[in-house]
Amino acid sequence: MERHGSTVWRVCVLYFRVSSDAQDAFQDTMMKYALADEASFSDEEHRKAWLIRVAANTCKDLLKAAHRSDARLDEDDLEGSYISNDQGAQQSSFSSDVVDAMRALPDPPRTPLYLSLYEGYTAPEIAQMIDAPVNTIYSWIARGKKQLKEALS
Repeated sequence: MERHGSTVWRVCVLYFRVSSDAQDAFQDTMMKYALADEASFSDEEHRKAWLIRVAANTCKDLLKAAHRSDARLDEDDLEGSYISNDQGAQQSSFSSDVVDAMRALPDPPRTPLYLSLYEGYTAPEIAQMIDAPVNTIYSWIARGKKQLKEALS
């Protein structure tokens, strides 16, 4: 967790606007890692790639479950909630325009773009991680950069 926890956290933050949802996804990912067979990882890069893929899939699963839920909160229910409007009390990663723009991207190209820009993986490495053709990865990254540029301008 010390080595790859921040990477897993950033993946979770890309999917959720609410910190508690990102925390749930992070915790689920780490639980899956704790239950995984240690011998199934060939090296640290394999372990990191596995954690990133599991985190992305966990976030997608949680989002699907959230979309199926019909529960809605009324404004009266939010009275006295524990959400702070103080920007100093909130984590800066949640208020970033770049993070918001990344969250708005569909997946793909969100995950391949994140792996390329933030984690420094090459397109062939990403293709191997997510089991997609290399040229498709290049297309997703180019499309994601274009969409991100449009969203930020």
